[in-house]
Parts: sequence; structure tokens; C-alpha cells
Amino acid sequence: MDTKIREAIFKQVAKEPFAEKFSLKLMDLDEGYAKVTMVFTPDMENIFGKSHGGALFALIDEAFETASNAHGTVAVALNMNISYLASPSPGSTLTAEAREMNRTNKTAIYDIKVVEGESRLLVLCQALVYRIDKPLPFLPQELEA
Repeated sequence: MDTKIREAIFKQVAKEPFAEKFSLKLMDLDEGYAKVTMVFTPDMENIFGKSHGGALFALIDEAFETASNAHGTVAVALNMNISYLASPSPGSTLTAEAREMNRTNKTAIYDIKVVEGESRLLVLCQALVYRIDKPLPFLPQELEA
């Protein structure tokens, strides 16, 4: 992966208001791959005292967004199919890993898993992006050619 693209994405995530709101941390990034963490806090609970689906979706979407844009060109979500399997324990660290399974000139498919701790599987997701033939708008100018 081009180090300037990697650095630019890490920098954007660090200042992204939504990522800050949920304390989403980009831990690793490569072309078609991202690893993002989040701590499950009480303000992320639903009316039943379990994890709100939107909180888990925020983590999934951040991993999806960074993995699919790691090629240096804009990719936008078309579809996400999510299976919520379990709710996290209070205060636990959650990790989402997105992996590119197939990529064409126009689309790409990603498998995304969310685990609690090292291995407790919470969420499975398959996601599809549309790949726009434009460089990421926040890349250094020498990479936009």
C-alpha cells in the first residue's frame, strides 16, 4: 500500500467527527483491508440495555469505509447485509475487520466481522461498494494525478 495514502486516511479518520463521537480507532490499514476498534459504553445501549444496532453499525461502517477507500480512489456504499449474533459485554473492546473478497473496476465486495475481545463473534456483514474513478479528495496533490 502506498504510505502516503495510508497516512492520509489515518489522518482523516483521526479528525472525523463521527469517528470521534464513537471513539472509533483505525488500528490497521492495507489495500482492501481495515481493522477498527471501539469500546462499548453505556451510552451505546438500546431500550433493553443491550447494544444498539446503530452503535455496532458505526463500527462496521468505519472498517468498511476505510478498507474500500484504501486503494486511493473514492468508493461509496451500495449495500450492506448485517447479521447481529450477540450483544457485547459492558466496557468491552470491539474490533471490526473488513476484508476485500472481490474487486472489479466498478464494484468491490467486503466481508466484515465484529468480535469482542479476541474471538467472541458478534456481527457478520457482507458489503458492496461502487468504485468511483476519482482520487480521494484529501490525498496529497502529487498522488491525485
